[in-house]
Amino acid sequence: MTKILIRGAKVLGGEPQDVLIDGETIAEVGAGLTAPEGAQVIEADGKILLPGLVDLHTHLREPGREDSETVLTGTRAAASGGFTAVFAMANTFPVADTAGVVEQVWRLGKESGYCDVQPIGAVTVGLEGKKLAELGAMHDSAAGVTVFSDDGKCVDDAVIMRRALEYVKAFGGVVAQHAQEPRLTEGAQMNEGVVSAELGLGGWPAVAEESVIARDVLLAEHVGSRVHICHLSTAGSVEIVRWAKSRGIDVTAEVTPHHLLLTDELVRSYNPVYKVNPPLRTERDVMALREALADGTIDIVATDHAPHPHEDKDCEWAAAAMGMVGLETALSVVQQTMVETGLLDWAGVAERMSAKPARIGSLEGHGRPIAAGEPANLTLVDSAYRGVVDPAGFASRSRNTPYEGRELPGRVTHTFLRGRATVVDGKLA
Repeated sequence: MTKILIRGAKVLGGEPQDVLIDGETIAEVGAGLTAPEGAQVIEADGKILLPGLVDLHTHLREPGREDSETVLTGTRAAASGGFTAVFAMANTFPVADTAGVVEQVWRLGKESGYCDVQPIGAVTVGLEGKKLAELGAMHDSAAGVTVFSDDGKCVDDAVIMRRALEYVKAFGGVVAQHAQEPRLTEGAQMNEGVVSAELGLGGWPAVAEESVIARDVLLAEHVGSRVHICHLSTAGSVEIVRWAKSRGIDVTAEVTPHHLLLTDELVRSYNPVYKVNPPLRTERDVMALREALADGTIDIVATDHAPHPHEDKDCEWAAAAMGMVGLETALSVVQQTMVETGLLDWAGVAERMSAKPARIGSLEGHGRPIAAGEPANLTLVDSAYRGVVDPAGFASRSRNTPYEGRELPGRVTHTFLRGRATVVDGKLA
């Protein structure tokens, strides 16, 4: 079995320590460790060592949209960004609403070898919002699905949502809601506000998100089940989740990196790279989201990595697809918006980008402490690095990043999946 000594790494941003990996496991953590005979030594030189990142919200597009992404290219992108596990959303073609499809995605993840892939099952058949999908069969499959979502569409029928919450409660599952009231967002092109009025683009009002979240936390309280809010984006949504948690409702929430940094002012360029669902909001919303992530109201960061082929984004605004790629830039954006602003330390980043998403998704072996006996799922980060984002170098099949040409801090130099290096010196192994 391979032995690797990571020398002089700042574990969770603390004092430099050495970490010895023996096979798939962390064997020892401490200062001044001696490299065993034949061990590979990585001189960390004060880089930050984190547990492997976990993304609860990734679109891998396979099966059906392999022109956008595949499980292989998506997991290569994930490893490049420091992720050792991702949860794959169900809006594929065919939809992941049966045991057969989720098992296919799970097996493709096993074959890729770059990070673990945990499928998310659809809540309703075909994402149509009319009939519950095979929730129990997907949970009992080899994939062991515990998270269910119609992401891309809202489960807007309150009865269906209640039944889903009741069903998953039996096996400790969770329903992840894309909070978007469809009637309030018909024809929506961007955030409803001053900028949309000036540009003459159809507005996506904050209340369309907030009203669904309010309904669903009350349903979760009524049923006694777990609900997770996908890509929360408004200050009002923060207050609803904060209120729900104060009542003891079992709700968790995520925020994307792009909602922590970008605002609807960027839409003035009419560049479709900024078109996303939910839309980029206001500076006030951005500040509220950062504060909520810092104080724990928002539990985790999730990328909502949404790859699209060139032709689906390089067109007029109204015709462009919604979504941004995010796996390879997520940690850098969080470093800029949360660490460098003093809102989070690196231990807080590890909690929100590794430990908590693994707990929410009931994912074993990930998000664990960096300690002897734990699985060697690790990410080494050069936090002093500064670089300009060039999507030509992405491992993802798609290039629809809002950060092209923008300088971002930090770079993942090494990623380890159960002791095997998937990224070495910033390049895929």
